[in-house]
Amino acid sequence: MKGRILWKFLVSALVLAWALTAILPVADTPFATFVTEKVTADRDGFDALLKQAQGRIDSGKAPSLYVALAQIGREQQVDLAHFFPQYKLTDVTNVNKKNEIILRVLLQKSHGKVRFGLDLAGGVSVTFRAKAQQLSGNEYERTSQMDKAREIIGKRVDSLGVAEPIIRVKGTDAIEVQMPGVSTKDNPDIISTIGKPALLEFSTVNRTVSPRETSVAPVGYHMMVEEREDPKTGQIQEIPYFIKNIPDMTGKGIERASAVIGSYGEYMVTMSFNSKGKQQFADITTRMAKENEATGTVGQLAIILDGQLKSAPTVREPITGGNAQITGNFTQREAENLASVLSNPLEVGLEVAEQNEVGSTLAEGAKTASFQAAVIGSLLVIGFMVVYYWGSGVVAVISVAFNMLLTLAGMCYVGATITLPGVAALVLTVGMAVDSNILILERVREELRLGKSRVTALKIGYDKALATIVDSNLTTMVTSLLLMWLGTGPVKGFGLTLTLGILGTLFCALIFSRFIMEFLVEKNLLRRLLGFELFHKSNIQFMNYRWPAFIGSWSIVALGMVCVVIYWNSMFGVDFTGGDEVTMSVKKDLSIADVTKFSQMSVSDIRALAGKVPASDKSLRDSYAAVLAKEGFGEVNAAFLTIIGTEETSLKLQTRPEMGLAYADAVAKAYPDAGLGVTGITHIGPSVGAEVARSATISLVLALLGIGLYVALRFEWGYGIGAVVSTAHDGLMTVGLYVFLGNVCGIGSGQFTSSMIASILMVLGYSINDTIVVFDRIREELKLNPTMHLKDVIHLAINRTLSRTILTSLTTLFATLALFIFAAGVVVDYSLVFLIGILTGTYSSIFIASPIFFWYHKGERREVEAHTDKTTYEWETGEGVEQRS
Repeated sequence: MKGRILWKFLVSALVLAWALTAILPVADTPFATFVTEKVTADRDGFDALLKQAQGRIDSGKAPSLYVALAQIGREQQVDLAHFFPQYKLTDVTNVNKKNEIILRVLLQKSHGKVRFGLDLAGGVSVTFRAKAQQLSGNEYERTSQMDKAREIIGKRVDSLGVAEPIIRVKGTDAIEVQMPGVSTKDNPDIISTIGKPALLEFSTVNRTVSPRETSVAPVGYHMMVEEREDPKTGQIQEIPYFIKNIPDMTGKGIERASAVIGSYGEYMVTMSFNSKGKQQFADITTRMAKENEATGTVGQLAIILDGQLKSAPTVREPITGGNAQITGNFTQREAENLASVLSNPLEVGLEVAEQNEVGSTLAEGAKTASFQAAVIGSLLVIGFMVVYYWGSGVVAVISVAFNMLLTLAGMCYVGATITLPGVAALVLTVGMAVDSNILILERVREELRLGKSRVTALKIGYDKALATIVDSNLTTMVTSLLLMWLGTGPVKGFGLTLTLGILGTLFCALIFSRFIMEFLVEKNLLRRLLGFELFHKSNIQFMNYRWPAFIGSWSIVALGMVCVVIYWNSMFGVDFTGGDEVTMSVKKDLSIADVTKFSQMSVSDIRALAGKVPASDKSLRDSYAAVLAKEGFGEVNAAFLTIIGTEETSLKLQTRPEMGLAYADAVAKAYPDAGLGVTGITHIGPSVGAEVARSATISLVLALLGIGLYVALRFEWGYGIGAVVSTAHDGLMTVGLYVFLGNVCGIGSGQFTSSMIASILMVLGYSINDTIVVFDRIREELKLNPTMHLKDVIHLAINRTLSRTILTSLTTLFATLALFIFAAGVVVDYSLVFLIGILTGTYSSIFIASPIFFWYHKGERREVEAHTDKTTYEWETGEGVEQRS
């Protein structure tokens, strides 16, 4: 194997090994099975322990094996690490801490690497209720308090590694948190960590009197006890202090806290103060330092968290640097949790009102149908690539599959959760990966057409496609990185998945697939590189139709925006607007599909149900009136809840405002034997808060500016303006047509949920990728045809990329159309948006981006040459240095 092939093989093998390590095992191993397999010492003793733990579970004393083992270890002081000597914990002497660490390690290692979101796998739902005495009586201030608490809880959940949770205000005094992939049976502390108030206080310790001398506290002081672990024996020592009643400072002055390891391997929490806190802390420690000199003693400053004395460090001199630290008997998890809550302190106390296990919010039927549709779409793409490109098509399919593996491995490596927005990014990744392979193969075809050998055509084809692939993917990465940086929730998840997909696309297109192709050609295993050929000598004068196409296109955009204005009040789902949440008792098994199908009920059927409501039931009549006023129920979300620790199941329905009772009535009347009855109804706030919507908007605006700037610097300003305008055109047209089709034609729902944001971002990514391919060819043809008129150069470039444009659109269309026809639920709306985006993205690169570039330069190539930087780069020249002409 030649050196130029060998290094690609070695790199590909190493990357494959990393990917398999990152993604395996895919699924969770039951905790009981895992710990039994990992026992390497005293198996008989552990079997007896397991039997004892199972007895606790059977009697209801423990909800899971994890908790049962923790209880036994704590109550009987059993050292669980004794059974697992492969995990080195000899430096930890305290048995309780050692048990907590070993159980946490075992639980984490039992988990599979692939994690799914609430929409695909369910999770845990917890409702926190604010303490009434700490809430303001003013409605506006109370709303502000709850919104602030929701934001803080969101930050805490994010810091605990729970990806893409759903957090919303319920009623006027409660907050619901839904967390995917979390089990309170195995992680009972996560709820208390999220809801902990984190009231931090700094108070001075009495210098002259100690509780060891007297039990009577001086006036203005009270006794508190610090628990300190002896590092040699692991025993807990209790050290009493008299602490000042009125704190000298609170945690409001903290800007940031983080968990760190001290010089002796112990965990502690460091704090950085904001400007006001820094001054307060400096004043306190300066005063204490002066008292040291005056009294000849050394003062102590007690650090108190939620009423518990954590430590009482000495203060020998003024501390003006704006930093402090909390030491104590912390495990790593305790230190990290403490740092999280200190960075995000709650101003109101929260109590757990409900804890439920939540089933998947996407119906099983919809998931099955969507999976089958994805398989059909994939088979169509594979079949087309193999038939059209023969052996090279097989290599392209293998490359795309490897790209998907790398993307999923990257998501597992960073701990990302796979949700519908993530799936949307994966679909776009497949489209871009297929596009890169088609781009390469069409370039190879051009060289073969000139009579070059297979080896030469392959090398030149890859070299010529390199700049285009890099430019198109890096331009899209500008968007994805901004979404990761500024976005939150589904926007951030989409950006992360897309970034990983782009990196995988670049690797697979430029190294992995090239290695396979070069190896097959060198060994003469691939004698015919390509199969069929379309659009060989196309010569369509696209620019001659630029004015009618441009005017017609923007007219459609205008029509779509009119529809957006008309249907503005009904085009946003519950995620954005909030609505009603109805809880119903259930006695008979029903599916998500059974209870959500009434969202498509006709107005006449709704009116018929409303007519059967007794005149005395004013609340239900008003609810039906709200439905009829909106001409239908619209979006409805449903989930089945199981109260933790019981077998009791309930149904939770989320509807648009004031429609909850009517929808519950429709479901109950459809299933009279199911024992459905309303047990509660409340108003819920939007799960997509103002900060999420704001960050998404800022991300999109900056993404467009970033695209324009990158393209302008990489090409020149005419290209940059054309790219920005065509991308914005595609976004506006897609939104407008989606709303029009859904609300006027009845195709799709026409509504936007939080996850639908990702579908719009997907369209923008596809659009800019298509535009850059055309622009890159225009730039190349300008260099190759120095005397040709600008209009003719644009014609030539578009026609020479036409086969790639149509083939990429067809393959992406196959996959998306299969989803649209055969899938179910929100996936249909996803695919509809992308179908529109594929058509608009293909159209705009020809009839929007290219004409704008043409008009910007007044139709003259000398205008282009006057503004073009003559710098070329390594990937364009095939040389190892930058060149200037």
